[in-house]
Amino acid sequence: MKNRLMKHQLLRTLVELRGNPRACVYTEPMWGLSMNLCLPYATVYMLTFGMSDTQVGIVSSVYMFSQMIFAFLAGAIVDKLGRRKSTAIFDFLSWSLPCLIWAFSQGFWYFVVAALLNGMMKIPTVSWDCLLIEDAPKDKITQIYSLVILASNLSALFAPISSVLVAKLTLAPAIRILYINAFVVMTAKLLILFKFSTETAVGRIRREATHGKSLGELLSGYKGAAKKIRTSKGTIFAIIISILVEIAAMLGSTFWQIIVSKRIGVPDELLPIFPMVKSIISIILFFTVITHIRQARLKWPLYGGFLSAIIGCLLLISVRGTDFLGYLILSVSLIFEALGGAVLATLRESLVAIHVDPAERSNILALLQTTVMLVSVPFGYIGGMLSDISRVLPFVLTIGLLLLGILATALYYRSAIRGNESG
Repeated sequence: MKNRLMKHQLLRTLVELRGNPRACVYTEPMWGLSMNLCLPYATVYMLTFGMSDTQVGIVSSVYMFSQMIFAFLAGAIVDKLGRRKSTAIFDFLSWSLPCLIWAFSQGFWYFVVAALLNGMMKIPTVSWDCLLIEDAPKDKITQIYSLVILASNLSALFAPISSVLVAKLTLAPAIRILYINAFVVMTAKLLILFKFSTETAVGRIRREATHGKSLGELLSGYKGAAKKIRTSKGTIFAIIISILVEIAAMLGSTFWQIIVSKRIGVPDELLPIFPMVKSIISIILFFTVITHIRQARLKWPLYGGFLSAIIGCLLLISVRGTDFLGYLILSVSLIFEALGGAVLATLRESLVAIHVDPAERSNILALLQTTVMLVSVPFGYIGGMLSDISRVLPFVLTIGLLLLGILATALYYRSAIRGNESG
């Protein structure tokens, strides 16, 4: 039995992980006992304070704006402090601290301040990504990212805890308790990761190279990274896909709860059940579909991911009530959404990791994240305005973005084939 399990690519990779990749992957399920208990209610929690859909969209845009600023600074900060220390410091500032603000929130401006702090998460996004990948075997990158996303989905299995609390205490008091819990668990997570990780080889080199340099001098080093991005069609394609997937994911995570609660009429205590079901579906898909994706052949998986996500959106906006047919269509939409989300999240990260120059990884990732956030900033507000008109419209916008993803994929691989033919 053990030998049979070890033949599975993902399980073998999980067991064979060592050093920083193991520390990063093994601590990731702690999301399940922290932020993932709160996230299914994050948007409707704001509505309990009398906020409008537009105000929710504004908070989302503030969050995106903050991410853009800190994404730009991330490369320099991560090189200066090192991957390990940057992850510990800014995970606390961007996750633990906002959890306390959310827990004791009294209205719109509390959420704005928390969003500004939460935007710092782009620094540990870069540093954690470097910590995860820089010492890992390059041929295992797609499997490692699959394990990270799988861990995130496994953690959503704890969602019924929040459902029980909401049913017992009502929404606002329950979510306040869950945010306090998230503060404790997220702080424990970053401390455990710090203890069991070490600075990466590239990180030590970059820290030595930046010793004694000011932040301004370090930021000037982005010129070389920008040049490498401009001359790499693969990196540009990875940025385009990241932008489209990021905006689609943001619109989905912000307005899914609203359309399901306010338009379809699903009771509050049932809201976490759907992300849990989606996560179970995603886990099954990881072991049956995504594990067969080959790193050298990503075109058709990208097409499939975008198409599946589009079908999920179409089914979602077709649901009008909570009768048997409504719940059935909503459940089927989750299957397509889970498949599309899992595939696109994995391939988005894989494309970046494959095409980025390892020597400039932190700077290129910082510029990539800045570009993604710069383009994404208006879409929270746009989505909020559209949702105030009709709860369906944010998902119509999402479908348009996903169609652009299919077009971008077709154009990139067509040019790649022509380049090979001319070569």
